[in-house]
Amino acid sequence: MSLPYSTINKPTEGLFKARGSKFIAYAFPISTADDVKPLIEQLKTEHPSSRHACYAYQLGIDGNEYRANDDGEPNGSAGLPILNQIKSKEVTNVLVVVVRYFGGTKLGVSGLVTAYKEAAKDALDKADIVEKIPTADISIQFPLSSIGDVERIIRQHNFSIKHQDFGSDCQWTIEVPESEHKLASDILYAVKDVDLKS
Repeated sequence: MSLPYSTINKPTEGLFKARGSKFIAYAFPISTADDVKPLIEQLKTEHPSSRHACYAYQLGIDGNEYRANDDGEPNGSAGLPILNQIKSKEVTNVLVVVVRYFGGTKLGVSGLVTAYKEAAKDALDKADIVEKIPTADISIQFPLSSIGDVERIIRQHNFSIKHQDFGSDCQWTIEVPESEHKLASDILYAVKDVDLKS
């Protein structure tokens, strides 16, 4: 059985100010590393006059996939303090981006470490931390005539419908607990005229 993991359930925002500089932190729940770049680009668009958008993320049940980025700040002064806050909160599948507005006074490396750490901490402290069970997707294809059977199976086993496409054939994506992926696949494919979507 897959162990549950802790993550945040929705985006939050934090703030830290130091000597005129503003550090605005954004925490996001994410599923894969592919989620990271669009979120950072969105923040850079929203904050065109900011100097830096430093970030860190952690993924996976055991937090084995992670990255820290200083975005032009001195090495280790931004991304790592942000990552350490994610780790100290014991959450995963989380991205934290800290956007910096320079206030005219240099903070030095230790000042930057404190500022990025505190901004990230503020965003994560405001987050609702939830436990989730790892899930997997099953994509199926079937004729409209089988829709009742498919829906019955989904209800009986408490599976979730993630995506539905109705055409001459229905193409659905079903979300199931990762630990039940094989069993769920067998159950769904046993329904008449249901095929694996290629």
